[in-house]
Amino acid sequence: MYSDEYYLNQLSYFLVFIPIFARKYTTMITEELQKLYQEYTGVPAENITELPSSGSNRRYFRLTGAKTLIGVCGTSVEENDAFLYMAAHFRKSGLPVPEVHIVSENKSYYLQEDLGDTLLFHAIEKGRATSVFSEEEKELLRKTVRLLPAIQFAGADGFDFSRCYPQPEFNQRSILWDLNYFKYCFLKATGMEFQEDKLEDDFQKMSDVLLRSSSATFMYRDFQSRNVMIKDGEPWFIDFQGGRKGPFYYDVASFLWQAKAKYPDSLRQELLKEYIDALRKYQPIDEPYFYSQLRHFVLFRTLQVLGAYGFRGYFEKKPHFIQSVPFAIQNLRDLLKEAYPEYPYLCNVLRELTELKQFTDDLKKRQLTVKVMSFAYKKGIPDDPTGNGGGYVFDCRAVNNPGKYERYKPFTGLDEPVISFLEEDGEILRFLDSVYALVDASVKRYMERGFSNLSVCFGCTGGQHRSVYSAQHLAEHLNRKFGVKVELVHREQNIERTFEATV
Repeated sequence: MYSDEYYLNQLSYFLVFIPIFARKYTTMITEELQKLYQEYTGVPAENITELPSSGSNRRYFRLTGAKTLIGVCGTSVEENDAFLYMAAHFRKSGLPVPEVHIVSENKSYYLQEDLGDTLLFHAIEKGRATSVFSEEEKELLRKTVRLLPAIQFAGADGFDFSRCYPQPEFNQRSILWDLNYFKYCFLKATGMEFQEDKLEDDFQKMSDVLLRSSSATFMYRDFQSRNVMIKDGEPWFIDFQGGRKGPFYYDVASFLWQAKAKYPDSLRQELLKEYIDALRKYQPIDEPYFYSQLRHFVLFRTLQVLGAYGFRGYFEKKPHFIQSVPFAIQNLRDLLKEAYPEYPYLCNVLRELTELKQFTDDLKKRQLTVKVMSFAYKKGIPDDPTGNGGGYVFDCRAVNNPGKYERYKPFTGLDEPVISFLEEDGEILRFLDSVYALVDASVKRYMERGFSNLSVCFGCTGGQHRSVYSAQHLAEHLNRKFGVKVELVHREQNIERTFEATV
C-alpha cells in the first residue's frame, strides 16, 4: 500500500515532466518539417509557427522563407496515405484541393500548398452571429455548394476506393458504428434510461433506409464550413481524408445542417436549389424523392455529430464541441417537428433527450418573449424593463376614435361595441395590416437570431379603445402565427395576460 506522499510525488513528477516531453515532441516535429522544407526549396525555413487545430489529431505548422508552405504531422500513417492519394487524384481531376509538394519516407510528415488563414466558417462569421447573411457571404456559400457535386461525381471518376481509410464505403457497419457512437458517447452520457434492444431495432431500420440511396460517388463525410478554405474569393476543399464511396445526400446534410453555421431555413432552401441545379449536370433528379430521402440523412448526420460532440466535448474536454451541443439539439428539435414513422422508439427517445433540463434551460435563455402594451400618450411611453431599449411604438391616434362618442366611453377595445365600431369603420384593420407586416418580419428574424425580447407598444389618447384593440389583436396574432410567448399589458386598464409559447 503506497502512502499519500508517494502518490503526490508521482503526480508532481508528471506535472513537471509532461510539458517537457510535449516541448521535445514539438521540437522533433519541427526538425522533421525543416528537413523536408530544405529538401524541397534548397534553403531552411526562416520561421515555423504551429497553427491551431480542433478535432483532428494532426498538427499543422506554417513554414515561411523562400516559399510559404504548410507542414503536417499525422500520427496515423494509414490516414496520411489516404489523404495523399486523394489529394493527388483530386488535383489531377481539376478540383480545388491543396497540392502536396513533398512527403517524408515514413509518410508521417508532408508539406502542402498554403491556402491562407480564412476558413469559410470565419468568412461567414457575421451571418452566423446574426442570422442575417450578406450577399457576399451568400455568394461564398453558393459557390461552395455548386462545387460539391464536382468532388462527389468527377472526384469519383477513376477513384480507387480501396485507398480510403478506415473503410472504403458507406455501409451498414459504418452506419451502425456512427449510431452507436451517438448512443455511447452522447446519449448514455446524459444519464437517460432507454431500452437498448428497441433502440437497436430502429438503428437497423435507419440503416436500411439510408442504404437504399447507395451510389458510386465520393462521400466527403465531413463536408462543413470548417473544412472549406477561401482563397482569392474562391472555395478550396481540405480535410477530406475520411471520405469513402457513399450517397451524395450525406454531404448535403453535413454542410447545410452544420450546427454552429446557423443557416436560416430560407437560406438553406436557396442553397439546396443551387446544389440540385449543379447536381443535374451529373444525373437527373426526382426532387420529391430527393427531399424525402435527404431528411433521413439529416437526422442521421445530426446523431453522428452529437456523438462526436459527446466524445470530443464530454470526454476529451474540448470546449468548442461542448458549445456546439445546444445548436445540434435545436436542429434535432426542428427535425422532430415532422414525424419519422420509420423509427418510432428512436424518435420518442430523441424527444425525451431534447426535453432534458440541461438542454431546455439553454433553450429558455434563447426563447423569444414579445411584450405587447397599450398606453395613453398623456401618461408617457412605457419603459422597456428588459433594458434592450428597442422595439416598436405605434401611434393609433390617426385611427377614427370611438372615445369621441358618449355611448362608447364606458367600454374598452376589448368590448364588443368598440370592436364593432372599429371594424366596421375599417381604418384600424388597414392600420394593423401594416403593423403585422413590420412586426412579423422582426419576430421571424428575432427567432432565427436567438433574441429573447421584443417590445411592441400601441398608444392612443386615453389608452382605452384603439390602443387596447390593437395590442390585443397583435398579441393573439403573434402567439397564433409563431407560437411565441406574448406578455400582454393594457397599462391604463390595469389588465395583464400571458400567452404561453407553443414552440
